[in-house]
Amino acid sequence: MLDLIRQPWPWYASGFAISAIMVLLLYFGKSFGFSSNLRTICSMAGAGSKSDFFDFDWKGEIWNLLFLVGSILGGYIVSVWLNSPAPLQLSETTITDLHKLGISFDGGLNPDQLFGRQILSSPKTILLLLAGGVLVGFGSRYAGGCTSGHAISGLSNLQIPSLIAVVGFFIGGLAMTHLIFPVLFKL
Repeated sequence: MLDLIRQPWPWYASGFAISAIMVLLLYFGKSFGFSSNLRTICSMAGAGSKSDFFDFDWKGEIWNLLFLVGSILGGYIVSVWLNSPAPLQLSETTITDLHKLGISFDGGLNPDQLFGRQILSSPKTILLLLAGGVLVGFGSRYAGGCTSGHAISGLSNLQIPSLIAVVGFFIGGLAMTHLIFPVLFKL
């Protein structure tokens, strides 16, 4: 059984699971999104007394917090007990593109040159991480949700603002990948 869980699953298995979850959420009148959990946590901590944005009945959002906790626990379980020792299967084109940026691929999920502990000794990297965090946080708030909320939940509800947000996410991702990312790694 563990061998079945450890091996890569086909794309349609996760697609079916996401679709089934979305049908259930629609049936129960719920909306999926991770960034809304921050608002719920702030409301639980009493931020509603300081800002009207956080003044809402957070008890109706406990299910989403449980989903967040389950995702964190699931990630931990997979990384500790269910990880596969086999190297990641990455396309040669992607490996070549990474080498052009000066990033070596060692078969792991996250390259150490980008995610290893040694990167925290570089002021440039710390600045980039802080700036990226601020931009992601501001963008999620400005767009009224994160990429998962808009792309999965918003599009399944046929919401035009979510379609516009997803198109913007893709344009931003393409600009980052092809225009900004190469410049950042050449500095």
